[in-house]
Amino acid sequence: MMKAAVVVFPGSNCDRDLAVAFEQAGFDVSMVWHKDSQLPEAVDIVGVPGGFSYGDYLRCGAIAAQSPICQAVVAHAERGGYALGVCNGFQILTETGVLPGALLRNAGLKYICRTVDLTVATSDSAFTQGYNAGDVIGVPIAHHDGNYYADDATVAALQDQDRIAFTYVDNPNGSVADIAGILSGNRRVLGMMPHPERAADEGHGGTDGVAMFRALSGLLTDA
Repeated sequence: MMKAAVVVFPGSNCDRDLAVAFEQAGFDVSMVWHKDSQLPEAVDIVGVPGGFSYGDYLRCGAIAAQSPICQAVVAHAERGGYALGVCNGFQILTETGVLPGALLRNAGLKYICRTVDLTVATSDSAFTQGYNAGDVIGVPIAHHDGNYYADDATVAALQDQDRIAFTYVDNPNGSVADIAGILSGNRRVLGMMPHPERAADEGHGGTDGVAMFRALSGLLTDA
């Protein structure tokens, strides 16, 4: 059975949602506390969940990025491990340097919580192979600091290397180039502001996120 580890920080509030989405896709899931210094052995993928780690003090994700477990997450990513950072998890992955750019305050200066339409920008990744490029899916967002920013050279590199995973159909937060999610250079780390784990159960009002978790399950089973 594939193994997933979901990191829990003080203020995480989507850790259980992410764990359930992994479990429903067939993963054996471990919850890992932020003060732990190591990930479980032979873990296939690490989930960095949404929420408000450390109350979003200083800068969203900045304090969490200095926690002991994040050193293990960075090492996992650097040796080619898979990782998924959602919302605050995306912020944390940019703060650790695993992913480029930064998440700024929403352009409208308001917290946004609703389902939005995303365009699947690439199907060439473990996370998006269950979709077709150009598909439009509905995924919830819930953030105050989801405005993705990177300099022109970084955005151009993301575009040239096909590393933009999702874009907003109707940009809700001012993100440059309508970016909703990006991939690492080796395509094994995805950071995204929308919550696919909240679109993985019919009881939540939508299942467009299921294909992501099923695709990950299938890929890692075959690997």
